[in-house]
Amino acid sequence: MKKLFIAALLFVGVASFAQDTDNNATQDHKEHKERMTPEQRNEKQLKKLTSELSLDANQQAQVKQLLADRSAKAEKFREARQAKKDSDAKPTTAEREAFKKEMMAEKEANDAKMKGILNADQYTKWKAIQEQNKDKAREKMNEYRKEKI
Repeated sequence: MKKLFIAALLFVGVASFAQDTDNNATQDHKEHKERMTPEQRNEKQLKKLTSELSLDANQQAQVKQLLADRSAKAEKFREARQAKKDSDAKPTTAEREAFKKEMMAEKEANDAKMKGILNADQYTKWKAIQEQNKDKAREKMNEYRKEKI
């Protein structure tokens, strides 16, 4: 009986320690991600795209400019959204729809620009990467929602 009790305590202790370590790793990852500047994120993404799509120097320069433009626009959207949030006024349905349309138009414009920069094979790979990233984001969102419950 004594051995069973000790084994149970040991099991509970190891299980709780493993969970604490996992949570700390997640927090460290989030903190590291938050500390990156937009320029650092753009450089990291450019390196990743260069290796995955085999971009040449001209394509790298064009993609770098596209990423910088996209980052600047995203920052403006973020600031506008934060200003609305700070005013405590909830956006109306029309405002949400307008924002959604604006974001879709921006996404389509970026896709068109990438299609102009990349060749057909690279563009196909890029679209596949985009889909993978979208799937990963959905999974993370689902995990986040499950944690909240």
